[in-house]
Parts: sequence; C-alpha cells; structure tokens
Amino acid sequence: MSKTDSNAANDKSATSNTNNTSDTSLSGGTRTGRAAIVTGGTRGLGAAITLALRDAGHNVAAVYHSNDAAAAAFEDRHRVPVFKWDVGDFAACAEGIARVERRIGPVDILVNNAGITRDGALHKMTPEQWWEVIQTNLGSMFNMTRGVIEGMRTRGHGRIVNISSINGRKGQAGQTNYAAAKAGILGFTKALALENARKGITVNAVAPGYCDTEMVAAVAPDVLQAIVAGIPVGRLGTPDEVARTVAFLADDRAGFITGATIDVNGGQYLS
Repeated sequence: MSKTDSNAANDKSATSNTNNTSDTSLSGGTRTGRAAIVTGGTRGLGAAITLALRDAGHNVAAVYHSNDAAAAAFEDRHRVPVFKWDVGDFAACAEGIARVERRIGPVDILVNNAGITRDGALHKMTPEQWWEVIQTNLGSMFNMTRGVIEGMRTRGHGRIVNISSINGRKGQAGQTNYAAAKAGILGFTKALALENARKGITVNAVAPGYCDTEMVAAVAPDVLQAIVAGIPVGRLGTPDEVARTVAFLADDRAGFITGATIDVNGGQYLS
C-alpha cells in the first residue's frame, strides 16, 4: 500500500457504519456514536483503544504508518477501517483527516496515541534519534489536532485524548527524547484544554505505566521481573485497562473533566 494514498485498500471495510448510531456507553444508557480517529490504532494499546471506542458505539478510523501486514490483519479481523499516513507530516495529516471525514463524517473524537522509541544515552544520541521521536510523539499532537480542532469548535463539541507515559511523568534514563516528548504532551494538553473549554471541547491525557503488550513482552525476563517488582499492585497493566480509561474520557458524560492527566500505572508513579 502507498504511504500517502491507499484509499482502495484502506477503505475496504464495507461493514463500517458511516452514520451516527445508538449504542450503550461504558457508563450505561443510550448514546449517539461519534466519528473518531485513533493514531497508532492497529497495534498494542492503540488497537485496544480503537476497539473500546468502537464497542462504545463510535465510528472509528485507525491510523497507522508502518507494518502493512498487521494493519491489514486488524482491519480484516475487526472490520474497522484503517488509513495509512505519517502523523509526523503536517500535510499528510491534513490530507488523511479529509479522507477519514469523507468516510465516517466530521471527527468529534481524536486519540493521539502514535509513538515510537529510539532509545540511547543522550551523550551518544544522534540528532536523527532525537528529532524522529520528538516529531512523531510530540509534533503529531499539533499535526493531528490542528486538522480537527476548528471543526470541533464550530460544532461545539469535541473530545481529545493524548497518550503520554509514566516515563513522561518521572523520567527514564536512556530515553531523554521519549521522556521529553511525553512530558511535553502534558503541557500541550493543559494549554489546549484552557483554549477550548468554553467550546464544548475537553482535552485530557492518559499516562500508562508498563502494560502487557508485545513491546514489554520482548524485554529480557530478568528485566521484566524487576519492572513488575516495582509496581505496587504486583502485575503489569492490560491494554484494555488503558483503553477503557480513554473511552470514558471520550464519552459525552465526561464533559466536566478537562486538562487532566489520568495515571494508569498500578501505583508505580503517584502524582
């Protein structure tokens, strides 16, 4: 599939509902489904978030940038439309959002989840390692949000959830680039929340701790054992626990929560 335009392949989920639907929300009762985008939405935490929003009754588009095979498998299995573009590229985001909105309607829910790691001690880090992480993990917040915020303001409703990290809260050796980007997300979230609070738009962050994902599963057993030992509840989190938190913040009934960071880390970091 093409990096910049894979309409035929990415728009093949014929079962996707392009109109608002009624369903049951996480908090009970009937609600109206809204159009949602989840970046990095086909793998790991992002996949769980995509499915949680879908199960809450929303019309969800999952955005990805690499691993075409995983994205195709996700789309085929879950019948969720997937779209491919680089969230670190402003023009690609503008074009991609337009494609999504033609497919599922004006976006009222944005989950900025896409992220990468390029770990290394700062004194050995290359400029490419630094800027690639900053642009993808933090620059994408601007690129994606800029593409939907005016429409949200005009319609008087929006939910933006930005995925930070426990390492953006406490720092982590060997991840100055990642920690800086994830900490920057928290400032971005607060400022954007203040700018849009009177427009019916909430902006919040979720900071996951260590969860049972493919990335964590690849860690050496002794390292993983040490990680779990440092978590007060004594286990890794699950992607579903993070996803349900995001789905709650995206719900119409979460309108009095904005500018907040919700830590989902088993007590490993207490703000």
